[in-house]
Amino acid sequence: MKCYSVQNYIRYKKDIKQIVKRTDFCRPWDEMTRDELVTLFLPLAENLARKFSTTQQASGVMTINDLIQEANKNLVIAVDKIIWETIYEAEDPEQRLKSFLSKRIKGGVRRAVDINRGTMRIPEHKLNEIRKNDTDRVQLEMFFNSVFVSLDKMLDDANIGFEVPDKIKSYNPELLCSYLLNLLNQHLSDRESDVIKFSFGLGCDKLSAKQIADKLNIKGDSAYVRVSQLKKQAIDKLVDNVDYSQVIDFL
Repeated sequence: MKCYSVQNYIRYKKDIKQIVKRTDFCRPWDEMTRDELVTLFLPLAENLARKFSTTQQASGVMTINDLIQEANKNLVIAVDKIIWETIYEAEDPEQRLKSFLSKRIKGGVRRAVDINRGTMRIPEHKLNEIRKNDTDRVQLEMFFNSVFVSLDKMLDDANIGFEVPDKIKSYNPELLCSYLLNLLNQHLSDRESDVIKFSFGLGCDKLSAKQIADKLNIKGDSAYVRVSQLKKQAIDKLVDNVDYSQVIDFL
């Protein structure tokens, strides 16, 4: 369960500016030390992490501070793998270097998001939207979409903006887990319930789609697709059958 403050993020951005300002970057890149290169591209890592924080893929899974930490870690790994001959033979070496680092930073952050998807959280701004919306079905869709972050949602860099992070953790994670398990037992078939539990680690270990297919004896070359269909079917059934007033009482 994730919790962080706006102040920490703002302080981090200020620290980056000061560190970069104090560092001498007049030498060619391949003459810089490893630490200097990492420092030079910290703003790039922070920018990529911030973009991830506004996507449905990462929303409710990792905080901006978690994402920055992952981005920085993968920046260090990427710097160690730079082949300068390949960078300098490009028509635009700076663009190639940034592209190389960005690709590896984003790949590392995506993997971290995938690993952490079993940790569920409803962002504060989503809770506020749910409470203000007047349509029961829309509110239920917002609630379940906030909890069950889509495993198949791809990052769309073209539609990314800045989103202010949550200030506080707004509920008890154990209570949320218990509440969701109760809803699954009430409204879903055993197979639908198992797909949701295994997909999001509700009361059990989180499994991949292939592992879920094997565990539930779902056969065929497209078994993982069937798992995704069952997951969507289960969430739709929850939206159709759960009493919205109970959700509001819980929130």
